[in-house]
Amino acid sequence: MNIILKQDVPDLGHADDIVTVKDGYARNFLIPQGVAVLATTSAMKMHAENKKQRAHKEEKIREEAEAMKAKMEGTKLTIGAKTSTKGKIFGSVNTIQIAESLNQLGFEIDRKQISIKEELIKEVGTYNATVKLHRDVKIDIEFEIVSE
Repeated sequence: MNIILKQDVPDLGHADDIVTVKDGYARNFLIPQGVAVLATTSAMKMHAENKKQRAHKEEKIREEAEAMKAKMEGTKLTIGAKTSTKGKIFGSVNTIQIAESLNQLGFEIDRKQISIKEELIKEVGTYNATVKLHRDVKIDIEFEIVSE
């Protein structure tokens, strides 16, 4: 079944993408949740018109994301955490602390835009995080966890 996504769905597609999914997934989850609509001929015509009108705005947003990426190049974060004598962190470091550190540097980044390869960071060291500024613009940020 072909559907038009209204918003980004992880591992499926971005907003305004036309994707093919199984009938049950579309009818029982995506459409009732308001995440997608059926790709009928009239919906496809409306989708094409809306996409054409938004193309200019989308390009401006992408350029702003590219400019922010250029500013963020080479940024290295240092995050302090309470640790034991062996270097184990009490609790863990996650995307919230990274987003707060970036916001302190003047970058408006939401924690949902950040992904870390490791699920939980529980030791002092240097790690990498990926910041998704736009659907096509991503940047890897290096951050170091230090003991407070």
